[in-house]
Amino acid sequence: MGTPYSALEPEHVPAAVETLLYEFLDEQIRDAVDLPELALFAGLLRDMIAAGGKRIRPVLCVVGWQAVSDRPPPPTVWRVAASLELFHLFALIHDDIMDASETRRGKPTAHRLLAARHHDRGDADTLGVNAAILLGDLALGWSYELLRATHLGPTAEQLSRIWPLLNALRTETLVGQYLDLLGAGPVSAALPDTAAARRVIRYKTAKYTCERPLHLGAHLAGADTNLLAALSAYALPLGEAFQLRDDLLGVYGAPERTGKSVLDDFREGKHTVLAALALQRATPAQARVLHAGLGNRALTPAEASEMRQVLTDTGAQATVENLISERYEQALAALDHAPLRPAAAGILRTMATAAASRAA
Repeated sequence: MGTPYSALEPEHVPAAVETLLYEFLDEQIRDAVDLPELALFAGLLRDMIAAGGKRIRPVLCVVGWQAVSDRPPPPTVWRVAASLELFHLFALIHDDIMDASETRRGKPTAHRLLAARHHDRGDADTLGVNAAILLGDLALGWSYELLRATHLGPTAEQLSRIWPLLNALRTETLVGQYLDLLGAGPVSAALPDTAAARRVIRYKTAKYTCERPLHLGAHLAGADTNLLAALSAYALPLGEAFQLRDDLLGVYGAPERTGKSVLDDFREGKHTVLAALALQRATPAQARVLHAGLGNRALTPAEASEMRQVLTDTGAQATVENLISERYEQALAALDHAPLRPAAAGILRTMATAAASRAA
């Protein structure tokens, strides 16, 4: 199993990773002749991959390698990059269940697809959720299995370097998701804490999406502590900017571009920095609108529009835009004197711009 790209061409990373993942999924089906049900699970994962995605984690893993080395990324780097995307599928599947999301990337979520397969059963919705939990578990297991290829996978020495990072990524992501769950739902009488919302961002997005993937690629290339610290100084503010932009898109974005409803974050009662700022600044009348809407699963589009207006009128939207700009500038400044290969530093600058200004 190989990859059609060996040089650092970020625009080619998604296709290369997808090819590797499709080959891996096909292998799992071929090796499980007594488990025809596995074809259903593998097919669902293939469909999720085909639905698109930014593949930011695999790209950053490859760029992490090139931040240290002038050599083309070897097969091991590509396998680690692909394993990150398979781990991401696990996280998305379970996240959609916890958020009761109906769509992902413009298509039905895994638990809704599985429920639809058994629409003739009275417990179709419950079956869909339970089966999707198993699908996510399988994706998590396979994300590690992908690294165990004989001559193409990491060596024992490389595994010893990256295994603690992979375990940290998993642990941090799960803790971040738990913190996100704690902060969701109807708003309490106490004012929301922006520091708590930023802690969710740090573990659920900044470290998982940006820092750890960069570190994994850099570790495989033999990075020292100074270079890893430089990558962290870039990745953590960028990850925060990425999530803050995501929070704005979740409320103000165009669903045809984001693939996500602008009602979901309100209905889930996500206590984002955006919502926290608005609640802190709201008049009593504005606060009533936000309290009534956040966590209301029956929220209507008209009510969501009223909430959106409150976010704008309190200045919360503008403040979050300013925070994104500040984090973006901080990430770029970290690259100014970082001991990175020039080509990798250039790509990281381009990625920072794209992440901070994206519309989807």
